[in-house]
Amino acid sequence: MSLNLSEVIVKTANGGKKKLGDYKGQVLLIVNVASQCGFTKQYAGLQALQNTYGSKGFQVLGFPCNDFGGQEPGTVSEIQTFCSSTYKATFTLFEKVHAKGSTTEPYTTLKQAEPVGDVEWNFEKFLISKQGDVLKRFKSAVEPNSEELKVAIEKALIS
Repeated sequence: MSLNLSEVIVKTANGGKKKLGDYKGQVLLIVNVASQCGFTKQYAGLQALQNTYGSKGFQVLGFPCNDFGGQEPGTVSEIQTFCSSTYKATFTLFEKVHAKGSTTEPYTTLKQAEPVGDVEWNFEKFLISKQGDVLKRFKSAVEPNSEELKVAIEKALIS
């Protein structure tokens, strides 16, 4: 049985609600992000993926998360400013979430993806198909420019 996110509702950066199913037809990379983490430099790589594959139907969706070492203490507005000024990141950022323990969406659903369980650290990535199914889960150490991730994105884009 595949895990589908089409009916999952998340909070936008401005406090509104958005159904992930609104992205149907696009490949998504959902990432819990943090501005004060050893992996923060991945913002640049995530933006590079957005630049490379965005015109082909790909979207990076960033969900700021302060669950891991308090490494995302800022407001959403502060996080957006940091991302755009430091990394020229323009991909979509959402409201802050909880990715472990008492989770909030999309992580209440995503933690059911293989391997099942809470997100272990900042910058864990979930690749979502055009139909809204979770294709693969990538640990934090998998860099956005890794062959493993790029091959998976390219495969998803032609599926």
